[in-house]
Amino acid sequence: MTARQKKLKTILKELKDDGIIGISVDCVIFGFDENELKVLLIKSDLENFEDRWSLLGDLVNNHENLNQAAYRVLKDRTGMTDVYLEEVSVFGEVGRHPAARVVTIAYCSLINIQHHKLKSNDNELHWHRIGSISQMAFDHKKILDTCHEWLQKRVQEHPLGFSLLPKKFSLRELQNLYESILGVKLDRRNFRKKFFSMGLLQDTKEYELDVPHRPGKLYKFNYEKYRKKERKTWFGIDF
Repeated sequence: MTARQKKLKTILKELKDDGIIGISVDCVIFGFDENELKVLLIKSDLENFEDRWSLLGDLVNNHENLNQAAYRVLKDRTGMTDVYLEEVSVFGEVGRHPAARVVTIAYCSLINIQHHKLKSNDNELHWHRIGSISQMAFDHKKILDTCHEWLQKRVQEHPLGFSLLPKKFSLRELQNLYESILGVKLDRRNFRKKFFSMGLLQDTKEYELDVPHRPGKLYKFNYEKYRKKERKTWFGIDF
C-alpha cells in the first residue's frame, strides 16, 4: 500500500467514525482521437474495486475550494495544466463509497488527445473508448454516463467540437466528430444543410490533400461571426 493509499484510508476511517460527510471531486476527461471519443481512466487503488477502472478523483482538502481541488487532481494525475474543467453534477447516493459517506462533484472537459500529452509516472492511466467501458469502480459508470449525456447536449448548443479539428477541416471530418460524440450515424445531406444554414463555415477555397477518397473542400469555423451572434440562437442543432 502506497503512502497516499494509507493516508486516504485513514481519512476515510475518521470520516466514518465521526459521522462526517466527505467531499470529493472527480474529473471526467473526454478526448477525441482517430475519429473516436475516449475517456481518461485510472486503475482503482481500493481493494474493494481491484482491477476496475475509475475516474480521476480525490477528497477536497480543507484549504481549497472545489475548482482548486479539481485542477489539483488533474495536474497531480496527468501533469496537464492547460485544460478547462466545467462543473457538471453532484453525486451523493448513500453507500456510493464503501469506506465512508462521500459526496462527489463531477467536472468535465473535452480535449484533443494529440494536443495534450500525459506527464504521469502512473502506468495505470490510459485512454479508453467510450463504447468499451462496462463496469467501473464506485458509481463512476453512472457519473461517466451523466457527463457523456451532458457533453452530447453541450456540443449541440456550443462550438466545443471545433477546437478538436484542424484549423482547416473537411465536412467529412466535421461529421465524423459529431457522430463520435453523439454516438449515432447522421444523415450526410441533412447534417451539411444544417451547418451551412448557420453561416458559420468559411470556405477556404482549398481541398484535402493525400486522401484515399475524393478530396473534399476545406473550411474554417468563423469565430468572429459566432461571437457577434446571440448565444441562445446561433447553434441549437437538433439532429
